[in-house]
Amino acid sequence: MDGQSAQARWEQVTQRPLLALAVGFAVAYAVPIVDKTAGHSLTTVCTAVEWVVWGAFAGDYLVRLAMSRQRKQFVRTHWLDLCAVLLPLLQPLRLLRMVSTLMLVGRRARMASQIQLTTYVVGAVVGLLMFGSLAVLSVERDSPNGNIRTLGDALWWSFTTMTTVGYGDHAPTTGLGRMVAVGLMLSGIALLGVVTANIATWFLARFEKDDVEERRQTEAIEALTAEVRALRAEVAALREPSAPLREPSAKT
Repeated sequence: MDGQSAQARWEQVTQRPLLALAVGFAVAYAVPIVDKTAGHSLTTVCTAVEWVVWGAFAGDYLVRLAMSRQRKQFVRTHWLDLCAVLLPLLQPLRLLRMVSTLMLVGRRARMASQIQLTTYVVGAVVGLLMFGSLAVLSVERDSPNGNIRTLGDALWWSFTTMTTVGYGDHAPTTGLGRMVAVGLMLSGIALLGVVTANIATWFLARFEKDDVEERRQTEAIEALTAEVRALRAEVAALREPSAPLREPSAKT
């Protein structure tokens, strides 16, 4: 088995465990934000879980890099994965860990051929809504001028931001909150484009299928018509009387 086959086997084996770790990351990230009464010990455990999950995805990237036969090309084609691995090391912020883990989960899920586009889009929408709401709530709840104080406000703001509606009744006032808003806006536009392209592709494929079927039926009708004409001509030729033979003239 070459390196590419080993890498494919590794991706297939580790896909579900990594997705399960991503769910654990989501829970660990949400608990200290939703539960205001969370103690120091619970917060420490959740932080440790976040780092463990990020470490698992970082280790997955390093293993796939080691298994690749063309490592320079792997780094060039997976540069976003590398940025997601290095991002939390630049500054120890929970928001950076959340962003990098989401990037790694998204990139890892896209490599799985059995995940359909619709499932991926739905999961991306739900994940962005949840994490966007939690992220903006964590940075805006204690802001003196902030107006996003509850999880309901954060969810409403995330939904209106992702759909590019933006009622303006809730808006981030901190720098990190506005960074989250920019990310949700861009993500919403990208997902809307993916959904629109998917629907357009489905309609085009449907129309093309109908055109192919119509052309096939037309060709069959034309072939049948030509066959009927040939049969009619053959029948008409059989019905015509044979031309009488001319008798030789008598010699004078």
